[in-house]
Amino acid sequence: MLSIVATPIGNLGDITLRAIETLKKCDAVVCEDTRVTGNLLKQLGIGKKELISFHGHTDPGKVEHLINLLKGGKHFALVSDAGTPGISDPGYAIVKRARDTNIPIEAIPGPSAFLAALSVSGLPIHNFVYLGFLPLKKGRKTLLDSLRDEKRTVIFYESVHRIEKTLNELADTLKDQPDRPMAIARELTKMHEQVINTTVHDLPSIVQFLTKKGEFVVIIGAR
Repeated sequence: MLSIVATPIGNLGDITLRAIETLKKCDAVVCEDTRVTGNLLKQLGIGKKELISFHGHTDPGKVEHLINLLKGGKHFALVSDAGTPGISDPGYAIVKRARDTNIPIEAIPGPSAFLAALSVSGLPIHNFVYLGFLPLKKGRKTLLDSLRDEKRTVIFYESVHRIEKTLNELADTLKDQPDRPMAIARELTKMHEQVINTTVHDLPSIVQFLTKKGEFVVIIGAR
């Protein structure tokens, strides 16, 4: 059995009872960073558990090793550092192989940063497109230009190191749509949670005073 377990994106109180029970009973936890997951288990009062590292730089051959262990009867819980596994993390590779080899998979749903941001943004969310992290170089300008004609709400993640550059690029790319609504969410569910509603026209002034700390979710309203 492979259990896909969503974990809190900040507030520990968002863990579900079913997630706790699954993390207790599984044979091992497959995770991005063993230190992050180890600390989570400690905070949840879960005893010593085998932690198996699987991140973006892991040898692809490790997927087959894990699949063989699952075939042998092991029960793994797959988690990411925060939120729902498979969303902007490499966990999907394990899920795909497990699905291809008919290994039982169960979803233990819970928090997801982009869904949390959408829910409090005040922007239309009946039809949206999620972009993950924007390309750093190749294809970046083409993607940004495509947003000019996007008729769905657009949502993506951005790091603290690139948030200023990205918002300035958006202000320039969408300058002919000054009234287009936007929302910028930071540190969701944490002590310094912040959601700023703005427009393309006001982005430059927002960037100037935006606190450059934490993790960001950027939402662009439909044209």
